[in-house]
Amino acid sequence: MITISESATDKIKEMLAAEETPNMFLRLGVKSGGCTGFSYGMGFDDDQNEQDQELDVNGLKVVVEGESVKYLNGVEIDFKESAMGGGFTINNPNATATCGCGSSFRTADDAGKPDSDC
Repeated sequence: MITISESATDKIKEMLAAEETPNMFLRLGVKSGGCTGFSYGMGFDDDQNEQDQELDVNGLKVVVEGESVKYLNGVEIDFKESAMGGGFTINNPNATATCGCGSSFRTADDAGKPDSDC
């Protein structure tokens, strides 16, 4: 369902190791907003609920928020180093349009609710 590159997995594991809270995992989600309609959420959490879907990706515990699963199916997450630092990239085959920075998107079936500030 979700692919995380080796470089992204290594970076996430490194970041998780620096956390002081035990049993942390990567949480992925989508919320309405952003320039194009939906924005990605990616962070660490240690609290899981019944609607969450748990995955094992490259030995990494990944939890996807229940409503977000349909928007994140097939997503590829990578980590790129550059002279200006590094960052995660998300390639979403469900997106029919994205904003210039790549942090928000819309799909053929759902446009979300774009922020009026963008």
